[in-house]
Amino acid sequence: MTILDAYAVIAFLRDEPAADEVRPLLDNGDATLTTVGVAEVLDHLLRLAKVDEDDAMLDLAQLGLLDPVPVDVAVGSAAGRLRARRYHRTRCAVSMADCIAAETARATGRSLATADPHLLALCHAEGTRTIALPASDGTRWTPTT
Repeated sequence: MTILDAYAVIAFLRDEPAADEVRPLLDNGDATLTTVGVAEVLDHLLRLAKVDEDDAMLDLAQLGLLDPVPVDVAVGSAAGRLRARRYHRTRCAVSMADCIAAETARATGRSLATADPHLLALCHAEGTRTIALPASDGTRWTPTT
């Protein structure tokens, strides 16, 4: 099972370059969001993309993403510590939702699928498995040596 960050789902729905790599994860039932990830996707669809609320919920349901991984106190606490340890407004601008996704992946032994270079770098530094998706412009993050 793979943890998706909100970007992966939004990229899929917008048919961006990452869609071709997210599609098999969704088709195989091998992908999920965290509860916070569901909130992030809905916020983006409703507020920024101006999608109808019922349509947005239907999209997530059809993708099999309305049974998310809950965020318990252990993951929430670990995510808070992770962000406090790694966040920097320019070098590592990760959101709390990003850190929750990363900690969920780490705690469950799953990979995190994202195109966010800051989140990928954070996961790389922390030893969390990732699937580096292509960004909207088609570029793909690679670890620096």
